[in-house]
Amino acid sequence: MPAGPGHDLHVRRSCQDWFTATSRAIDKHSPTGYCYAVRRHPSTRDIALTDSTQTAPAGPAAARRPHLSIADFFGKYGVFVVFLGLIVFFSVHPTSGEAFRTWENAKTIFGLSAPLAVMALSLTIVLVMRDFDLSIGATMGLGGAFAITLMSKHGVGWGLAIALGLLIGAAVGAFNGTLISYLRAPSFVITLAVTTVVYGVEFAITGQKTIFEGVAPAYTWLGQNRPLLDIAAQAWVALALAILVWLLLDHTEVGRYMYALGGNPEAARLAGIRTRELKFLGFVIVGLGAAFAGIILTSQAGASSPTQGVAYLLPAYAAAFLGSTMFRPGEFNVPGTVVGVLFLQVIQTGLNMLGLNTSVVNIVQGSILIGAVLASLVGSRRR
Repeated sequence: MPAGPGHDLHVRRSCQDWFTATSRAIDKHSPTGYCYAVRRHPSTRDIALTDSTQTAPAGPAAARRPHLSIADFFGKYGVFVVFLGLIVFFSVHPTSGEAFRTWENAKTIFGLSAPLAVMALSLTIVLVMRDFDLSIGATMGLGGAFAITLMSKHGVGWGLAIALGLLIGAAVGAFNGTLISYLRAPSFVITLAVTTVVYGVEFAITGQKTIFEGVAPAYTWLGQNRPLLDIAAQAWVALALAILVWLLLDHTEVGRYMYALGGNPEAARLAGIRTRELKFLGFVIVGLGAAFAGIILTSQAGASSPTQGVAYLLPAYAAAFLGSTMFRPGEFNVPGTVVGVLFLQVIQTGLNMLGLNTSVVNIVQGSILIGAVLASLVGSRRR
């Protein structure tokens, strides 16, 4: 159809019809019409412009599955193979092996991974839409510190303290989302500036002191109890959240639209997707998730420390970018993020058992993030 005054309207209507008729994500382009079709996997769910005159090849050749070469296999599962290799290495190493390969150590890894998993999973939603939120570390610290301070200094019940801690995280996310989605401010600059503001609020609330008195025993249940299989409750909560985020991104219309927005914002807009509202929702979710991660962390420690979320910013991004190199290379995905979190925790635990100090762990994590970003770029270009 030639470009003209009615072309944009025609494309919009065709796409709206296709999105309305499609109740689930599919791997093929829309077979009819001239529209933007969202592909389910893994090509960042780009919105591709297709014509109804393009038809799929018929016959036996069309039914053949492409051969998966060794290079393709390692491109898709290489990081996961390295992850398994690290587990084997730390399990057989003379220094760490005896302690590392125990069920007790596995349970510890699951429990310690929970705060990072919650934050990285929330971050994945924003990254899917090709945006950034650098305020998650500060929001994590504020959410936990706010809840602890309400209980310790103001006698607020633990349930209300948790609710208000989550609310303040959602408020930070809503502020970011408003500026980025509706005013079109750059997410990198805005969230970096908001980080400074949030740290200032946290310092004002806590007086830059560690707070540990007056914490309700029920508040620490999430981080210190082991209700099932002797695994910490926070690990089960993180697993439940992973399932929910996976369902959201992979099995709902909202998730398909988020991937579409990340693939091509302009095409998503032409398809009738409410891009601003969708992006706003993503930032609210990541703010809520970061605050929840802070609550889990303070529940685990039974205390709040100044700038406690700082140490989780880099690992959260490292886990998400590691995940984008696995299963669906070049695309942020929930299973990959979960493996990325465990990958980082296994490295940290293993290196600590080998007697290496924190500086070495930080160097390794930073190097992993660089490698993951480069691998993600390579995966995207290969597609």
